[in-house]
Amino acid sequence: MGDMRATFLFLPLLLVACGESVRDDHFGNMANTQAPAVPREAVAPVRHDMPVRVGELGVNFDACASAGTTRHLKGGDTLPVKAAPFENSAQTGTIANGERFFVCTRSHDQKWLGVVYDEGGALAERCGVSSPVRERRGYEGPCRSGWVASAFVKLVAGVDQPPPTDQPEAQAGKGG
Repeated sequence: MGDMRATFLFLPLLLVACGESVRDDHFGNMANTQAPAVPREAVAPVRHDMPVRVGELGVNFDACASAGTTRHLKGGDTLPVKAAPFENSAQTGTIANGERFFVCTRSHDQKWLGVVYDEGGALAERCGVSSPVRERRGYEGPCRSGWVASAFVKLVAGVDQPPPTDQPEAQAGKGG
């Protein structure tokens, strides 16, 4: 009986070892070798939309628990908004340098943030994400939403407060 078990365990290994190499249909190479590099500009944008989820933290928190603004952008540059959290995802809009937006979720690899933004560039209450929602769900409007690279986002506090200035505040009671 012990020899029979050994035969059944050894037989699949023997069959695998006798198999032929498989060629990859696309490049004629062996399946375990790397395909030739494809130039980045030759890769077409992928249009697999991934809705931004709101309500991630539950009913005790705002639908989008954070706010953000752009960072590391030069003067007139804009932050591309993507349909999904992938580099080759289709661009669906832009956020101007210095504008504010709601940060609702993030990708598993932390490289992308799911945002909701008003085209006016401010944290607009009309977007419907500055208060709790009953359940986690994909954002459906009325504002725009999408995914932005987290490296270009600075989290900020406060609704519609201007960014801090470098000048010291005037002291109350100053003067006579």
